[in-house]
Amino acid sequence: MGAMSAGILLYRLAADGPRVGATAAEVLIAHMGGPFWAAKDAGAWSIPKGEYDPDDEGALEAARREFREELGAEPPDGPFAELGTFAYSSGKRVVVFVADGAGFDASGFDFGEFELEWPPRSGRMQRFPEVDRAEWVGLDRARDLLVKGQRPALDALAGHLDAVT
Repeated sequence: MGAMSAGILLYRLAADGPRVGATAAEVLIAHMGGPFWAAKDAGAWSIPKGEYDPDDEGALEAARREFREELGAEPPDGPFAELGTFAYSSGKRVVVFVADGAGFDASGFDFGEFELEWPPRSGRMQRFPEVDRAEWVGLDRARDLLVKGQRPALDALAGHLDAVT
């Protein structure tokens, strides 16, 4: 079995216009940090998420922890619904939870960091933010921005919203 990740996909319904179903939804996604992603936009965004060991931690606890670590902000209290587990072509799987993020302020983040040898083979270690920005975007735009393996979560969210609104 490949590595496991867990993440939180916050949504909010548009303040202006109809507040019905997925067509009015925006999601909070984050642009991946570091030199590899710096000049990329399409396919360079992610649901705030990270790896966990299912033997040591529950998926929702891991998703909440990773949200805090990546964005430096507490996720909303919930309630959370599990959208599903989505597989990447690499074999990695991500469990995605959804919560209504209405009122969540997507500013003032304190992004977590990672260390990387940069430039490659230079012997110099540098620190980079795990993500360099996070924004609310509509579902159609999110489909273009998210990494391919996470796009099915948007379909699951649309089904979830159509069922509850």
